[in-house]
Amino acid sequence: MPEEPTVVPSERPGELPAGRPARFENGFPRGLAIRLFAYLFVGHVFAAFLYLLFEVGSRRG
Repeated sequence: MPEEPTVVPSERPGELPAGRPARFENGFPRGLAIRLFAYLFVGHVFAAFLYLLFEVGSRRG
């Protein structure tokens, strides 16, 4: 009876080798993408808040 080939954990599909960051298929780091999305979202919310403050302030004065 033939022996089953041993599979190294880094060779399993969908699993990353130890010590490497999670990446999208094109090689873009996932953590960077999440931070970029969060900063863009927070930046736009802050900009909308400032715009609202200026609009309200211009109507009262």
